[in-house]
Amino acid sequence: MDSNAAGFEHKSYLKTLTTRPGVYQMFDTAGELLYVGKAKNLKNRVSSYFRARGLSAKTVALVNKIASIEVTVTRTETEALLLEHNLIRTHKPPYNILLRDDKSFPYVFVSDGDWPRLSVHRGPRRAKGRYFGPYPNVAAVRQSMEFLQKVFQVRQCEDSYFANRTRPCLQYQIGRCLGPCTDRVSREDYHQAVEDTVHILEGKSEEVTKELIARMEEASMSLAFERAAEYRDRVNYLRHLQASQYVSGETGDIDVLAVVSEAGHACIQHLYIRNGQVLGSRSHYPKLRLEASHQDILSNYIAQRYLASDSQFSAPKEIFVNAGLEEKGLLEEALSEHFKRRTAIRSELRGERQRWLNLAVNTAQQNLMSVINDKQNVLQRFESLREILQWDDMPRRLECFDISHSSGELTVASCVVFDTQGPLKSDYRRFNIKDITPGDDYAAMNQAIERRYQRKSDDEQKLPDLLVIDGGKGQVGQAEEALLQVQVSIPVIGIAKGTTRKAGFETLICREGDVWRESVLPSDHPALHLLQHIRDESHRFAITGHRARRGKKRQTSSLESIPGIGPKRRKELLNHFGGIQGVQRASVEELLAVSSINKKMAQDIYDALHTH
Repeated sequence: MDSNAAGFEHKSYLKTLTTRPGVYQMFDTAGELLYVGKAKNLKNRVSSYFRARGLSAKTVALVNKIASIEVTVTRTETEALLLEHNLIRTHKPPYNILLRDDKSFPYVFVSDGDWPRLSVHRGPRRAKGRYFGPYPNVAAVRQSMEFLQKVFQVRQCEDSYFANRTRPCLQYQIGRCLGPCTDRVSREDYHQAVEDTVHILEGKSEEVTKELIARMEEASMSLAFERAAEYRDRVNYLRHLQASQYVSGETGDIDVLAVVSEAGHACIQHLYIRNGQVLGSRSHYPKLRLEASHQDILSNYIAQRYLASDSQFSAPKEIFVNAGLEEKGLLEEALSEHFKRRTAIRSELRGERQRWLNLAVNTAQQNLMSVINDKQNVLQRFESLREILQWDDMPRRLECFDISHSSGELTVASCVVFDTQGPLKSDYRRFNIKDITPGDDYAAMNQAIERRYQRKSDDEQKLPDLLVIDGGKGQVGQAEEALLQVQVSIPVIGIAKGTTRKAGFETLICREGDVWRESVLPSDHPALHLLQHIRDESHRFAITGHRARRGKKRQTSSLESIPGIGPKRRKELLNHFGGIQGVQRASVEELLAVSSINKKMAQDIYDALHTH
C-alpha cells in the first residue's frame, strides 16, 4: 500500500494525535471530503488505516486518496456519534454508508383550532396540532385517511376552501364530511369525532369501539334510531379494520430492521409496527464504497435515521435487528439522550417478535435479488445496444428528450438519464419552453438541447455517450443541428414508431455521414427494450412536468396579474365575495364596497376580469 500517494505524511501526523474520543474527517488533494468516522480513541482508530497489512482493497483505495485529516475532539463517544452522522447527512462523503432515499416521510396531521382538519403532511412539523406517523409511504397514509373519513367524517379540505364555503360540498353529500363549514354539525359533536379519530390514530381502536357501542345503545334507548344507526355503521367499519389487520398481544411502537447483502449491494428492510399492527414497510439500498458488515450497516442506518439533526423520525420504544451490534449500548444511550426516553435495541428474539424479524429478512432478500437481477438485465441491454451500434466500447450513459404540451400551450421538455444501473433520477431535468410558435416541437427540442448542453462543452464526463430522440429523421436532424450550435459532439439515435404505432415495431434511425441508416429490431431484443424504457420514461417525465405546470396555472388566481392587487387585497376580495366567481360577477360599485379598494383599482379589476 502506498500511503503517501496523495501526499499525506501519516507517521508525523499520528505522533501528535490525541487519544480522546472524537470525529475524524479525511480529505483529498482538492479539499473534498472523502470519509467521516468516529472513535473512542482517535489515535488508535486513525492509525488502523495505515497498518501494513490486513486492509481490504476498498479501504486501500480510500487511504491512497487521503491528503489531509481533520479531527474534532468531543467529551464523550456519544457526542462523537451524533456529530459524525450530522456531518454525514450534511456533506454525504462518498466513502460513507449513505441512505439514498432522504425524501420526507408522510404523517397524518390533526390541526388545532375550532374546527380541526385531518390531512397528510410532509416536511417540517411547524403547524400547531398533532402528528401521527411517520408512515412508510403515501399509499399507507392515504388508506388510513380514507378509512377515517368514512367512519368519523372529519373535514380534510384546505382551510382557505373551508373559510369560503356557503353551502355544503360534495364530501358532505356523500357522507364523507360532517359539514362544519355550514354549521351542519354542533361543535360538541364535531370535537367528539375528532377525539375518536385521534384515539384510532393512537391505536386505541378497541376502546373507541366500546365507546361507540355504548353511544349506540344510549341512542337506541332514547329512540334516536337514525343516530343509533350511524354509530352501528361506525362500529362495523372498526370491526372490519380489526379483522383485516393482524393484532398481536404487543403494545407500543416497534421498528424492525433487517439487512441482507450480496454482490456488493445491500438492502435494509424497515418494518413499522404500531400497537401490535404491521403498518407497512420500506426498503432502503445504502450506497457501499467500503467493506461493511451487517452490524456496521445497521449501526449507520439507526444513527442516520433517528439521530441526525434534521431527522423527522422519533425512536420507538424498541428496535429489533437481525444482527448483534457492537455499538448497541452506545446507540441506546444516544437514542435515550436524544429523545429523553428509553429505547432498547434487541437482536435475540422469540415467538411473534422473531416472526416479525423473519418477515423483514425474507422481504429484504426478495427485494435485493430483484434489484440485483434488474441491474444485471440493464447491463445486458447496454451490451446489446453496443452490438447493434457496432461500437468497440459499451455506452455508459444515455440521455433522452421528449416534449409535452396541450395544443401548444405550456410546453415542457424533459431530459432523462440512464446509466448501466438504470434510471439516474438525480440527473433528470425539465425545461419550460418559451418564445416559440405554439406546437412547434422542432423548436422546442432545439431549445431544450441547447439549454441542456450549452454549459457542458468543457465537461466531457457529464456528456452522454448516446443521445436518444423519440422521433424520426426530422427530430434526429433537429437534435444534431442543436448540438452543432453548442459545439458538442454526441451520437444521436431516433426511435420512431412504426406504421402500426405499436410497441415492438419501432424503427431505429441514425445518420452515418450523409447516409441515413434504419433498422427494425425483433420485439424481444434487449437493446430495443432499453431504448423503449428510456423513451417511455422521458415521456412520463415530460407529461408529469406539463401537468404540474398546467395545474399551477389553473390554480393561480386571475387577480394575481392585476397591478396593485397584492396578497392582502386578494384575500379581502375573495372573503368579501365568497370566491373568484363572486369577484367576477361584481360591478365596479360593488367592488368599491371593499374597504381597501379605491375607484381606480375597482375599475382596473373589472376591466381585467372582463377583457377577452
